[in-house]
Amino acid sequence: MSVRRFFVGILASIGFLIVLLIVAAALTGYFLWPKSAPLAGKMMLEIDFEKGLQEYAPTEQVAGLIGRKKLSVREMVLAIQKAAEDRRVIGLVARVGSQAMGLATVQEMRSAITAFRGKNKPASVYSETFGEFGPGNGPYYLAAAFDKIYLQPSGDVGLTGLVYQTPFLKETLAKLGVYPELGRRGEYKTAVNTFTETRYTEPHEVSLQAVMQSNFEQMVNGIATSRGLSADSVRMLFNQGPFSSSQAERAKLVDRLLYRDEVYDSIRNETDRAAQFISIEKYWRQVAQDEPEEPVIAVIYGVGAVHLGKSESSRLFGTMSMGSDTVTQAFRAAAKDDKVKAIIFRVNSPGGSYVASDTIWRQVLLTREAGKPVVVSMGDVAASGGYFVSIGADKIVAQPSTLTGSIGVFAGKAVTRDFWTKLGVTWDEVHTSDHATMWSSTREYTPAEWEILQKWLDRVYEDFTTKVSKSRDLPLDQVQEAAKGRVWTGAMAKSLGLVDELGGFPEAVRIAKELAHIPVHAEARLEVYPEEKSTIELIVETLWGNDDEDLSSEDTSLELLASAAKTLEILHRAAATAGLLPNPEVLSTPEAGFMHGR
Repeated sequence: MSVRRFFVGILASIGFLIVLLIVAAALTGYFLWPKSAPLAGKMMLEIDFEKGLQEYAPTEQVAGLIGRKKLSVREMVLAIQKAAEDRRVIGLVARVGSQAMGLATVQEMRSAITAFRGKNKPASVYSETFGEFGPGNGPYYLAAAFDKIYLQPSGDVGLTGLVYQTPFLKETLAKLGVYPELGRRGEYKTAVNTFTETRYTEPHEVSLQAVMQSNFEQMVNGIATSRGLSADSVRMLFNQGPFSSSQAERAKLVDRLLYRDEVYDSIRNETDRAAQFISIEKYWRQVAQDEPEEPVIAVIYGVGAVHLGKSESSRLFGTMSMGSDTVTQAFRAAAKDDKVKAIIFRVNSPGGSYVASDTIWRQVLLTREAGKPVVVSMGDVAASGGYFVSIGADKIVAQPSTLTGSIGVFAGKAVTRDFWTKLGVTWDEVHTSDHATMWSSTREYTPAEWEILQKWLDRVYEDFTTKVSKSRDLPLDQVQEAAKGRVWTGAMAKSLGLVDELGGFPEAVRIAKELAHIPVHAEARLEVYPEEKSTIELIVETLWGNDDEDLSSEDTSLELLASAAKTLEILHRAAATAGLLPNPEVLSTPEAGFMHGR
């Protein structure tokens, strides 16, 4: 027996024992743990936004066998909607504080809370602090949607305004001996600027300033409306922040200064002391079972960077990607299912591969041709390739702060020859053809290769803008003016005709019903495609693989090793950016993380 086989066998045995322990825990919990008790006759729902929200978490993971996953954005919205109509629910109390959310996600939650209050049900929120030696703009923006805001006496309200910051690595790369050779189509396609500039170009600054100001005004107006203040006074408060608890109370930013136990006593006294406090997660697990079997509106997720192949996720880093194989298969499955009357395509993506984006765009069109209307619901960001995959839908719905557009393309490589020389590494090669070394990071583009790249950029940009024009029924010159790689907020995009309506899941569901001729007041079942797997299916796949796999024990061990290696994905991404690895993200926009001051 070889040494390699010996160690692979040990790894396989360890992996098998771990799986058996997980299976045993899952089965023990299923058969022995007490089932959820019936819901009380009077309930006060509890929401802890400090747990965070996930856009989507696929259950085909071993981790899905144990524990309770936190609610997705969709589930949270639906749970609050159900509670608003449920006579047993007399109100809700939420905890908000330092957990960062995208502004579009905050707006989704604000809308749900506002609709809940519209049913004459109280909604209170408490916080230990809205930023402790840090900004608390986003959490406070969310809190302002509630009837009453309680703040711990030692807390603060970190209203300090928004700031967008971008790192520029041109001089750093030069010191390392790395020289980017990048081409782009539109002057606002600023993803390359991080590597080619030392500060904002005029188009870069204009674009960011416009997006920042749009988002800031949305926050100002939202807070002003919710708190009964004028927009000018809220702008002034942003200039004066951060605030201590007593200052915040005097400025009418919060209602009372109380600790958590005092908050709960106050709520009990003001509502019904007999009401039982219950978590939104427990409530949703029970009421979700009440959804009708039909009609079905399928929900398909396109989350993360777009690439060819299957969608991937990392539990370690909390990241997901949008694989064209996974998404198109989900569309085909939904299109063939007679129960499915319409499809909501939830997109939260900064973009990625042009070819993968085009593949998904085509499948959306085929799904519509099969008679299934498609409505896109955009999350925090749906730009560049994330916008490309959306344009084939019947309708596009975005939040006012959604980052979208970025209709442009970039491509190229970083020449790393001098970097390797500094390390004492030299390269040599043999090749067969004139352009065999075109994508090598150790050589510059030849004039002929640079011309090929420019023609490719022209072709992709023309294809992108033409498809936007036809799909959105907009004149091509109007699309070209809105394109140029520029990022827009959802509110700005609507005025340009790039999206149809502003809102979140409820608006997408309403439009999907209209397109599918489902009565507006009729309940519909939202079903995720591909369908979530049962516990038994997860166990079987974990132990023996799925129908697409026929793995030996050695292959299984290598799979386990490959899975562990994904912990290095951040380094992998950095290497790709530096030109050390192929990088297919030619239709991408800077991720929303460049905004600080939330």
